[in-house]
Amino acid sequence: PLCSNNNPYASFGATLARDEEQNLWSTPHDVTHTEADDDRVLYNMIVVRNQLDKDSEEWQKLNYDIYTLRQTRKEVRSRWKHILEDLGFHKEADSLLSVTKLSIISDSQNMAKARDILLKLSEETNIFPTSWELSERYLFVVDRLIALDAADEFFKVASMVYPKRPSGERVDDSQKAPQC
Repeated sequence: PLCSNNNPYASFGATLARDEEQNLWSTPHDVTHTEADDDRVLYNMIVVRNQLDKDSEEWQKLNYDIYTLRQTRKEVRSRWKHILEDLGFHKEADSLLSVTKLSIISDSQNMAKARDILLKLSEETNIFPTSWELSERYLFVVDRLIALDAADEFFKVASMVYPKRPSGERVDDSQKAPQC
C-alpha cells in the first residue's frame, strides 16, 4: 500500500503548497473564501502568473496585482471587523465575517434588504475602496446583521467612521470621525 498510487498521504506536501498558492483571501489555508466572481478573478491571475517566468516583467506585474488585491481585501475585512467590534460584537466579529462555500442566506426575504444595504454601504460610505466590485461575501454578512437586527446600526457606524468623500479628497487621522 505504501508503494501504490492509492496512498492518501503521497501528495500531502504538494497539497499544502497548492492550497497556499491558490488561497484566494489573505492568509494561508483560508477556507472562508467563496467561489464568487472576484475569487475567480484572483484565481485566474494566480494561474497566469504561475505560468510565467519569475524574472519576467509580466510575472512581477501580476505578482504585484495579486498582492494589492489581497491587501485590499484584508483592509476591507479589517474595516468591517472594526465596525462590528464598535457595535459590541467583539467575540463574534470573526465568525460573522466568516463565509464559506456552505454558508446560506438565513431568510430569502432578507436577500433584497441585504442587497439594498450593501449597495447603500458602497455608495454612501468608504468602507469599500472606489474600485471595489461588491463581493458576495459581504451579502452573507449583511444578511447575518439583519438577522441580528444590527444592519441599520452597522450602516450608521460605517457612515460615521468611513464617510464618503469626494474623489481625490484625502482624509488624515485628525479628520476621521470619532469611534462610537
